Amino acid sequence: MKRKILLGLVVALGLGLAQKTLVFGSNGEPVSLEPGNITDGISIYVQRQIYDTLVDFKPGSTEVTAGLATSWFSSPDGKVWTFRLRQGVKFQDGTELDAEAVKFNIERWWDPKNPTRIDAAARYEIWPELFGGFKGDPGSILKEIQVVDKYTVRFILNQPFPAFPAAIGSGYFGIASPAAIKKDGAKYGSPTGSAVGTGPFRLVEWRPGEQVVLEKNPTYWKKGFPKVDRVVFRVIKDPAARLAALKAGTIDFTTDIPPANLKDLEEDRNLDAVFRPSFNVGYLALNPSHKPLADPRVRQAIAMAVNKKAIVQAFWGKLGLTDGHFTPPSMKAFQSPKVTDYEFNPQKAKALLAEAGYPNGFDLELWYMPVSRPYFPTPKEIAEAMAADLSAIGIRVKLQTKDWASYLADRKKAPGFQAYMLGWTGDYGDPQNFYDPHFACPIADLFDGTGKPLCVKELGDILTKAATTPNLEERKRLYQQADELTFSLALRIPIVHSQPLLAKRKNITGWVPSPLGSESFETIEKR
Repeated sequence: MKRKILLGLVVALGLGLAQKTLVFGSNGEPVSLEPGNITDGISIYVQRQIYDTLVDFKPGSTEVTAGLATSWFSSPDGKVWTFRLRQGVKFQDGTELDAEAVKFNIERWWDPKNPTRIDAAARYEIWPELFGGFKGDPGSILKEIQVVDKYTVRFILNQPFPAFPAAIGSGYFGIASPAAIKKDGAKYGSPTGSAVGTGPFRLVEWRPGEQVVLEKNPTYWKKGFPKVDRVVFRVIKDPAARLAALKAGTIDFTTDIPPANLKDLEEDRNLDAVFRPSFNVGYLALNPSHKPLADPRVRQAIAMAVNKKAIVQAFWGKLGLTDGHFTPPSMKAFQSPKVTDYEFNPQKAKALLAEAGYPNGFDLELWYMPVSRPYFPTPKEIAEAMAADLSAIGIRVKLQTKDWASYLADRKKAPGFQAYMLGWTGDYGDPQNFYDPHFACPIADLFDGTGKPLCVKELGDILTKAATTPNLEERKRLYQQADELTFSLALRIPIVHSQPLLAKRKNITGWVPSPLGSESFETIEKR
């Protein structure tokens, strides 16, 4: 009897060893595993393994491709989008994906009065950010969603939105099982509830502050995927601790490694540095409500006085690049070839200041962020470098900061900060998502001399037309015009497009990081 028990244990242990488990070092834990009710990248990363979206993106790019929808098309006026769904797809609880399930999910995000929303505290704030407003709001892009037949869903819009497929395919909007949501109620997506999608992995366990455990979905609709049996998201908030765990082999791969550790990774024979395609911008905003900055010559002088290349080399090394485009390099098709970069020329900058009436310079408050972000990993030190450059042309800089919540809120209160640092990471692969939040009229965080939100009518008109024009070539032409105009205005000077640093052990293959900040682990193998 003892021998049989021992043999059974050996077999069980052998099976356990045969299973391939990926351990991911996460810089935090998810806020929620309920789609549409999160805005943070950590939650999206876990959700991306559990859920699929209507539209997916080709690996390593922002180019849309089939997801749960196999095809989609718009009406000639761009106000109606029809999606045909993949047939035979099952949620992880065995229920079927169909048009009614898609409609159920969309209406929960869009309609504040929907009875299936989790609770009163659930804000679903990402929906109005990307689609103009909730149901009933005057700015809502969505007018109606219709079930055409079992596998066809139609979106009726209030205005043309050429980027709609990309927006609805962003990582916030995984399609969840209606049956699971109805069953769990307020517990859905929490550590004590379920999270049920159609994706490559299913939720097994969520231990708050420690780890999230996922297992292979045996009914996944992509044959031959995923390549591993289990994924563990281990919470390790400190970057140095994550790197130490990677070196020790207790985790297999991780993200958000500080740029300063690149050489360390390159010199470790067991590790590989991995680079996420750049899809962000860190910028210096110049507010025309401050009299000297109302003159474009002064703003251009500041752009010429800041040695962007030296700053990027000092603080990002190989992991950053600088140019004159507000959009990242992956949007080259929408960038004007006429825009290169601001010339670093302190002498010419001083001459421009004198021409504008400031031969002796002026005083300037420069606000720097109190937190580290992918586009500005060390904000205070970067601000100090810019201040030193500006002092060379007579601009006397006083550095300022405050807590993060106040920083974000107060920059939008008239007359706003004189100059400040901030950045943006794209939600989906369309230039509208970079331009409109920063330059569409009215601009929420830049003001004119009367204290009103700034509106540059020529630029605003271009952006409105670009956002509602279905023709791709016309959109490219319009955004190239916007590129040239934002460059000459110098209201937001692009300092850097950073390349986030990731890392893995050498026995991990098939990991293709997405510029959008999250990707499926279905292709990853562990040798």
